[in-house]
Amino acid sequence: MSADMLSTVIKPVHREGHKFIAIFAVCALILYFIWAPLGWVGLGLTVWCYYFFRDPERYTPVREGLIISPADGVISLIEQAVPPAEMEMGDTPLTRVSVFMNVFNCHVNRAPIGGTVAKIAYRPGKFLNASLDKASEDNERNGMVLEMEDGRKLGVVQIAGLVARRILCEVQEGQTLATGERFGMIRFGSRLDVYLPAGVEPLVALGQTMIAGETVLADLHANEAHRLAATR
Repeated sequence: MSADMLSTVIKPVHREGHKFIAIFAVCALILYFIWAPLGWVGLGLTVWCYYFFRDPERYTPVREGLIISPADGVISLIEQAVPPAEMEMGDTPLTRVSVFMNVFNCHVNRAPIGGTVAKIAYRPGKFLNASLDKASEDNERNGMVLEMEDGRKLGVVQIAGLVARRILCEVQEGQTLATGERFGMIRFGSRLDVYLPAGVEPLVALGQTMIAGETVLADLHANEAHRLAATR
């Protein structure tokens, strides 16, 4: 197998996953000694665990003003909503774009746009299905506010899901992030909400598949209307 083919199959792993992959592998070995077919099931789960924690390189568009998807997954909601109070972004509704991640998506989260981390705000909560609208209000979450050079702010919220039990945020207030730079992850199924600056329309549609760090979510300089999509 060539190096290019290997790089397609074998991806780097986020450091958060090393201990879990090791645990799954040990369990698979124990199951194999108990009953070989169980060992094969354990091996399959170990491969899934590795796949879950993969952290591939991404190719981020660099044009000024582009807002990029912070997560792999599917656009599950586009609506007007007031950002969580703890983020201190005001009480005026902004366009909220939600990206739902299932347990097969890459869960490494990336900065939607370059800027300074103006605020990090964690709030404990429930673990409802992250695809539900009320998950934005009721679930455990971690909000990050990015302030851009022109003073405008963008909010991105990591939301725990039905089986997600840990939100990991690896940045601090005052830190500067580049567009597409890694800032955290959520373990085992979850969602990210992006609160766009006032007047900015999303360039994505419900049901669209997103790639973190690559898919353009919106453009600060565009005047295109909200997009719709049709299945083909």
